[in-house]
Amino acid sequence: MCPLYAWCPVPVAEYGFDGMVHFLVTRRTVSIPFGSSTPYPSIGHAAVGIFCPTFMSTAMKLPIHHAHAAGIDLGSAWIFVSVDGVAVERFPTFTADLQRAVAHLQKHGCTTVAMEATGVYWVSFYELLERSGIDVCLCNGAHAKNLPGRKSDVQDCQWLQRMHTYGLLRPSFVPPETMRLLRTYTRLRDDHIEQTTMHTLRMQKALEQMNIKIHLVLSQLHGESGIRMVRAMVAGERDAERLLALCDRRIITRKAEAMRAALEGVYRSDHLFVLRQALESWDFYQGQIRVCEGEMRQLLTTITDDLPPSSTPSAPHPTRHHQPDIDDLHERVTRLCNGENPAAITGISDILALKILAETGVDYSHWKTAKHFTSWMHLAPRQEQSGSKTRKARAQGMNRAGQLFRQAAQSLANSKYTALGAFYRRLKAKHGPRVAMKAVARKLAVQFYNVMVHGVAYVEAGVESYQQKYEETVKRHMARQAKRFGMELVAVGSMTPTS
Repeated sequence: MCPLYAWCPVPVAEYGFDGMVHFLVTRRTVSIPFGSSTPYPSIGHAAVGIFCPTFMSTAMKLPIHHAHAAGIDLGSAWIFVSVDGVAVERFPTFTADLQRAVAHLQKHGCTTVAMEATGVYWVSFYELLERSGIDVCLCNGAHAKNLPGRKSDVQDCQWLQRMHTYGLLRPSFVPPETMRLLRTYTRLRDDHIEQTTMHTLRMQKALEQMNIKIHLVLSQLHGESGIRMVRAMVAGERDAERLLALCDRRIITRKAEAMRAALEGVYRSDHLFVLRQALESWDFYQGQIRVCEGEMRQLLTTITDDLPPSSTPSAPHPTRHHQPDIDDLHERVTRLCNGENPAAITGISDILALKILAETGVDYSHWKTAKHFTSWMHLAPRQEQSGSKTRKARAQGMNRAGQLFRQAAQSLANSKYTALGAFYRRLKAKHGPRVAMKAVARKLAVQFYNVMVHGVAYVEAGVESYQQKYEETVKRHMARQAKRFGMELVAVGSMTPTS
């Protein structure tokens, strides 16, 4: 009779570095040589709760995909390199030592390496490996987990080498060098814009503490009229009429009385000091933004000068906020997209399209379909199923490209004339704003992918066309339901009155 053991539904197999395959079963561990003809043990049925010593087929061998692979574990002070899954070399993270690590890999004939995307530690070493001609598989650390209790830097690089040898790691997407340069400038520019926003709020707080209510009259304090008045206040101007004269003529014509009342305040030296400091910081970051835009302009000129212009020229869409000072930005973006115009998509401006291209590059062959593209950005709906039960999936954070499409979706939330705006409001009423925003962002990403890959031009259908198609869809659904119950759907006007 078979001995009684606690039942374990699935054995856990580990490919050990001692040439053995270890099967960890509840209350029992079986070790057999890897690649031998010894049959593997399997688990019996759960109904009897007994470990039955039945046997599987002969030992399987994993095919080797990368015969000359290495595994690298990255840290702040040290990196650990394994070229064969057994021996491990340790190198400091100074530049000269990283170059020695590259030479060590070349000496052992390694043509590809696997390493985890740990913070920003991988960036400099990745560039050195890329320049040396070694293929780098930069993987997500969550996709390369070892067994619990086996966590050390040495074992991590050995595990990565073994996983990469058998082709079990999926590389993360890294854009080409030119796009990484553009990405650095666009991200830094966005950081500077966030800083200007913070100092604008600080100026508004200082004015509010002096009971100067400019923000109740002007839509934005950092506009031309608002900044001119703030500069005059810092310079010592207190007269409301003179401050009003600095405003745009449309404000003087329409909001003169309200502005005079708003400019009457209680001036204090400490609040004026805060206002001066915030204004100087705002000016500094505005200058930093212009420097970033100059670098972007120079890089775009280098990239796009040799590319053919668009065969169907189009006019750029106006941008209300943070319009970059880049000449012919629309033409540059169109050339970068092989003559296609992604800015024609509702909600996508030229600068937003440039940011998306900086994150994704211009070669979309990395994603087989639009579904792969949206899934990579965590814009696709998730579903986790276990048996017959569907569990609620935990929300995943979007990467930067997904956040940019979400930013475009937010600009359409209150649109009264676009089909996507109507789609957002319908979905918001049913599932809430979070689901609706993600769904609109996904639609925008699909349209962007179709423009870049298939050259499909986007045409705005409008709210009326969307409402008409939605009503037709609802009518077809109601007709199917009526037919299911043996009834017929008839329009009210076509009904014959009964006597």
